[in-house]
Amino acid sequence: MKLLRVGTAGAERPALLDAEGTLRDLSELVSDIDGSLLADPAALDRIREAAAAGTLPEIDADGLRTGPPLGRIGKVVCIGLNYHDHARETGAEIPAEPIVFFKASDTVVGPDDTVLVPRKSQKTDWEVELAVVIGRTARYLDSAEEALGHVAGYAVANDVSEREFQIERGGTWDKGKNCETFNPLGPWLVTADEAGDPQNLALKLWVNGELKQDGSTADQIFPVGEVVRYVSQFMTLYPGDVINTGTPAGVAMGHAEPKPYLRSGDVVELEIEGLGRQRQELKDA
Repeated sequence: MKLLRVGTAGAERPALLDAEGTLRDLSELVSDIDGSLLADPAALDRIREAAAAGTLPEIDADGLRTGPPLGRIGKVVCIGLNYHDHARETGAEIPAEPIVFFKASDTVVGPDDTVLVPRKSQKTDWEVELAVVIGRTARYLDSAEEALGHVAGYAVANDVSEREFQIERGGTWDKGKNCETFNPLGPWLVTADEAGDPQNLALKLWVNGELKQDGSTADQIFPVGEVVRYVSQFMTLYPGDVINTGTPAGVAMGHAEPKPYLRSGDVVELEIEGLGRQRQELKDA
């Protein structure tokens, strides 16, 4: 299923995109698309049954904002340097273990919402990423196969980053990762049964119409199942938590000088095979 949330920011309603591309209202079945829904197989089955029966009311999508596909996100865990080609372009060594950092849940915005260039920023960068949405509580998982059974679905994420704040200002990466609007998510949460193999998805990103990133999750250093298993050794993952699993080559930081960092007025578009497409215009904060 393709689950999403539509409407003005803070007042989104749950919806489903059916096989014909028609937007369907889920408000009579569920209050929101969130961790409590994802942890309830019976509720998800009711949505599937209603969709199959054709009883869900249609929503006029014309001019309607798409919000993040997940409400009340618990935490956003991120994995750095998780693609072989991205490590090569930045001159970094292949990590022996996943690099883990966090984004605050309030960085999450809709897939087409404005992204704000932070004040004094000179190095705002883009990163198309596969986002994993947790559907079952995960702690101390024993295998990657077991870990995949705790995944509810997948979404597109743009792990927007300010590289000077992240790397050159001391401390941890957090300062360059948690600026306002720095995690567009969506448009859909595609359930794991429909998304298929998470290690065979094409990722692309364009800036002002120019293709910058063109990769595949097959190039991940630590595959999705291993990422979820690994993270569960250090923290409990709950339904509604999100893991951003890293970005392929082609980020601004990996370009030759002068590096083409983002400025107000730039337009970023990104997509992952089967998971939908985003579009953001950059504006100064």
